[in-house]
Amino acid sequence: MRQAAQRDLKILTEIAARDDVTQRGLSESLGIALGLTNLYLKRLTRKGYVKITTIPANRLKYLLTPRGIAQKTRLTYEYVSFSLVLYRETRQRLREALQPIASEGPKRVALSGTGEAAELTNLTLKEVGLDTVAVYADTPASTFLDLPVRPLRELVNADVDRIVVVTFSAGDRLIEQVTRLGLPREKLILLGGQLARGA
Repeated sequence: MRQAAQRDLKILTEIAARDDVTQRGLSESLGIALGLTNLYLKRLTRKGYVKITTIPANRLKYLLTPRGIAQKTRLTYEYVSFSLVLYRETRQRLREALQPIASEGPKRVALSGTGEAAELTNLTLKEVGLDTVAVYADTPASTFLDLPVRPLRELVNADVDRIVVVTFSAGDRLIEQVTRLGLPREKLILLGGQLARGA
């Protein structure tokens, strides 16, 4: 799904969900400048998706038009379809990467990271017959997957056979941090931004 379509969906959803939506509020939720938010709202208004009224005279109110509701529905369907395809492709890439470990015999596997990518990886590990025995992160939470989250630096002394480092970010900062720890390359399974970029 195009970035512009995702942005339009987010704006239309915010307007539909809240009576008191403001340009400033939209700007903050989108993470963009106020002037850019104004430009996007004007574009959606020109297309007939949004109507701007003044109630009271000094306050703007944004309303979805029937055409805007139809566009929001279409974009929501497109987003859900895109997400399902991305999910299936990511799970397939994870299976292809993790299956060889399972076929080598029992392995004590640790996850590095606590985000959505780590959740998908844990599901896939279970699917190929492996269990996550430990979780490490650069900013530890208290628990993740019902396991205590340990600081990343403790990976050096971890009693595990493999460490799966997986992120959806293109920057792969987590992968850089883990490889800087000096862990043996044969222990690491590095799955990074290619999961997000490949789909």
